[in-house]
Amino acid sequence: MPDLMYLVQQRNLDILSHQVAACRINSIRVSASICEDCQQPIPAARRAAFPGVERCISCQEITEQKLKHYRG
Repeated sequence: MPDLMYLVQQRNLDILSHQVAACRINSIRVSASICEDCQQPIPAARRAAFPGVERCISCQEITEQKLKHYRG
């Protein structure tokens, strides 16, 4: 009969596997060709590297800095 620690580890592994599968499903999105913030074209290399991208590099950096500032 499995002990309690084994059951806890198995449950954690199941949860992690489910979370990884959910991320893989959600990451298959169509990238925008125009930045939603500045309305400039998003380079094809960026769209290929990051599926589901919605902003150009400059606008994404600004958005991440704002989010970082408001979280802290």
